[in-house]
Amino acid sequence: MKELSVNHLIGIKHINKNDIDLIFETADHFKEVINRPIKKVPSLRDITIANIFFENSTRTKLSFELAQKRLSADVISFSAAQSSVKKGETLIDTVNNILSMKVDMVVMRHSSPGAAHFLSQNVNASIVNAGDGAHEHPTQALLDSYTIREKLGEVAGKKIVIVGDILHSRVALSNIFALQLQGAEVKVCGPKTLLPKYIESLGVKVEPSLRKALEWADVANMLRVQNERLDVNYFPSTREYAQQYGVTKEFLDSLDKEIVIMHPGPINRGVEITSDVADSQQSVILNQVENGVAIRMAVIYLLASKIKQ
Repeated sequence: MKELSVNHLIGIKHINKNDIDLIFETADHFKEVINRPIKKVPSLRDITIANIFFENSTRTKLSFELAQKRLSADVISFSAAQSSVKKGETLIDTVNNILSMKVDMVVMRHSSPGAAHFLSQNVNASIVNAGDGAHEHPTQALLDSYTIREKLGEVAGKKIVIVGDILHSRVALSNIFALQLQGAEVKVCGPKTLLPKYIESLGVKVEPSLRKALEWADVANMLRVQNERLDVNYFPSTREYAQQYGVTKEFLDSLDKEIVIMHPGPINRGVEITSDVADSQQSVILNQVENGVAIRMAVIYLLASKIKQ
């Protein structure tokens, strides 16, 4: 049986093209499973997984929990807001206490970049990064690429523009790594203040004009402005941001081709995209959500296969 080259999923930067192909192949199988009348397989009946979320999350947390339950794993969920972390307990002590209850795998979201990597070096369990600060969000990038492959046949050779708050987005960074690994061409578009200074060193071109970016692209991945991470004003007002970098149906219809619209959620309707774009035929936003369960099932299953050995 083919297996992943890694024991943890910390970031796209740590895996290779073969790993991505294997995850997609496995997700194809699980996508078929979750569309059956009985959506469950007994693959991980002997595996216990802890979901540890130090930051708020709706879609990612639910998606991981559903993926784990579809695989018949035992699941415990932990929210930092109600935990001993509030009393001063360290991250390693918190996780080791959970692991002493015979937990095999930890899915963690944390506000500190590098937290998942740090944990993988210090505890004896398989770690899946569900987002670490503004660093990486590997399963989101995998489900985005998987959705592009499903919609357009393949990722290689496709032109993808990521629009919006690139500076604070872990989704943007993981997507850039994943798309380039698969042979796609990537551009970014957004206010200069929301683009990292190092962005071009990643082999990514900057396109200041939204119209030019969308005329060039096959796919536009629209990111929300991460207001919770903004410590100063990076642009004059939300209204002006929407006028310059928001996509309306009228704008889409004025292009000379049809492009695919993606969004990792949550959507600020009327800011990065209007409702008629989010709900249009060109949008694959709900496909992304569905594919998220299949991709996370694949990642958990493949990592658990290595634990069982």
